This record gives sequence, structure tokens and C-alpha cells, in this order.
Amino acid sequence: MRPLVILRPEPGASRTAERAGKMGLDARVWPLFAPRAIPWSPPASDRYDALLLTSANAVRLAGAHLQHYRALPAYAVGAATAAALKAAGFADVTAGDADASAIAAMIAADGHRSVLHLAGRTVAPMEAGPLQVERITVYEMIRTGDDGLAQRLEPGSVLLIHSARAGELLAQRVGSERRRALHLVAISPAALAACGTGWASAETPDRPDDERMLALAAALCK
Repeated sequence: MRPLVILRPEPGASRTAERAGKMGLDARVWPLFAPRAIPWSPPASDRYDALLLTSANAVRLAGAHLQHYRALPAYAVGAATAAALKAAGFADVTAGDADASAIAAMIAADGHRSVLHLAGRTVAPMEAGPLQVERITVYEMIRTGDDGLAQRLEPGSVLLIHSARAGELLAQRVGSERRRALHLVAISPAALAACGTGWASAETPDRPDDERMLALAAALCK
């Protein structure tokens, strides 16, 4: 069986590894980044019609200020982010299963216009349409010790790429010769493009979620 290498940050990496283990895969967790909270000042909640979060890390690392916005309808990209919001006490949570542009269209269709987006320092592009979005950075991703990554990757390994930034770093660390023996499953076309070319195989799921990534990876690993 080919090893499955999970490069996403914690705590998501361990969740992915647990799912992979239940599928009988040989999962190895080697995060390339770790999330770190950034101090921020909460604007008045009555300035907004809705709250948007595109990462569960934003929920975890926003701190006590997040509670200022519990009365707002909350929108989340992905089931994990939605679950984190509900665990934080938000009752009115709508989850999208595509990207930030899709959830923005959903917010607009629901009649909202002024949106507070709590996010990381680096975010994927979002088409806001008629929305007026104020983005506040509540966390950032910092590099972990990735020296020697290329040498640790066994030929035949299947790598899970959960962000374009991780793809960029992987492309920097793994040269063309080693790429020929490594398989990629990236969460989105943007993340896959960031990895560069020359890999043994490279795929993305039809929707950007962990379960679909693991389904593709399982076929490669066995």
C-alpha cells in the first residue's frame, strides 16, 4: 500500500488522518503550516447583516470577540467550519459546499448586503457581487519545520494538498526528479496549479471537501 501524506495544518490534519485510518489507509501527518491567532478589535455587530467564515481556524482562533456576532446569520464555507460555528453557540448557520464566491452568492440571494468576514491573513479570491464585505484578519499560518521534506517522501506516496499556499511550498521543496514518483490529490484547481507540473499523477475532487479527496486518494493508495 502506498503511504498517504497529509500536509494540512492541525487540527484538520488529525481529523483527515482519522478518516483515512478508518478506510484502512497508511496515513502520515506532516503539516507544512500551523495556525496562529492575531489580536483584533471587534467592530459593532449592528453594522452588518451577516457573518462569513471561510475556515474553521477562524472560528477557533477569533477568541472571545466572536461572541459579539452570535445574533447575526452566519455563513460558512464547508461542513467543518459550519460545525465549528455551531459548537461556538451560533444557531443560525448556513453551510456552503463550494467556494467563497458561491457562498457570497448565497448570502446575496438571502437579501443580505453588509457582511463581516473573519478570515486568515491569506484568503482565496472571492467574487463578492453586490455584497459590501469587510474582512478582518484573526489568524495567520506560519511555516513549520519542513526542511528535508523531499527526502522523507517515499516513492509512490500520495500527497494531500489542502491549500494553494501548501502547493506553492511543496513545489519549492520537491524537485522534478522526485515529483515523477509522487501522486497528488489537491482540494481545488487553484491548489493543484500551485503545485506545478511533473508529478506521477495529479487530481482534484468534483467538490472541495475532505471526503472526496480521500476517495480519490484511496484509489491511488491501494
